Amino acid sequence: MSTGPTVKQIERLEMDDETSPDSRSAWLANEFRASYGWLRTKLQRRLGSPADAEDLASSSFEELAGVDDLRGVREPRAFLTVIAQRLTFEMWRRRDLERAYQNALLHAEEPTAPSAESIVEISQALFLVDKALNGLSPKAKSAFIYSQIDGLTYPEIAARLGVSTSMVRKYIAQALTRCFLIN
Repeated sequence: MSTGPTVKQIERLEMDDETSPDSRSAWLANEFRASYGWLRTKLQRRLGSPADAEDLASSSFEELAGVDDLRGVREPRAFLTVIAQRLTFEMWRRRDLERAYQNALLHAEEPTAPSAESIVEISQALFLVDKALNGLSPKAKSAFIYSQIDGLTYPEIAARLGVSTSMVRKYIAQALTRCFLIN
C-alpha cells in the first residue's frame, strides 16, 4: 500500500487545473517522499548493492516523472516496482553483454588490449543492438546473428533455420531496420 497520494487526490489535483505543472510536481514530490526510501530498500535487498539500488530507484522515479498522464497510475508503488524490475533486467542484460565481450577478449587468439573507452563503446553498442532486436522473432534474431556474427550466407542461414532464402532476406531486413532506428 502506498502512503503517497491516493487516486482521488491525484484526480482532484488534476481536475483543478489539468495542465498545471504545480499539481503534477506536487504529486511527484509527495510520491517521491513517500516511496523513494521504500523502493531503494526493496532494490538493495534484491541486488545487494546500495549503489545499484540508488541508481535504479532514481531511474524509476525519472521514468515515472516522464509519464504523460499520471491519472493512469492507480497504484504508484506497483507501477514503480514494474519500472524498477524492467530497469534491473536491462542492467543485468547490459552487464552480461559486457562480461561476454570481456570474456571474448580474454580468449581471443591474438592478444588484444583495447582501451577502456573502446570497451565501453563496444559494450554500449552491443546493448543497443540487443535492445533493437528485442521483439523480433527468434528466427529473425538468429538470421541476423548468423549473418553479422558468423558470416553465413543467406542460403546457409535458410538451411539452418529451415526457411526460404527470401524469408532470410526479410528477417535480416527487419533486424537491420530496427538497428538503424535505435537512438
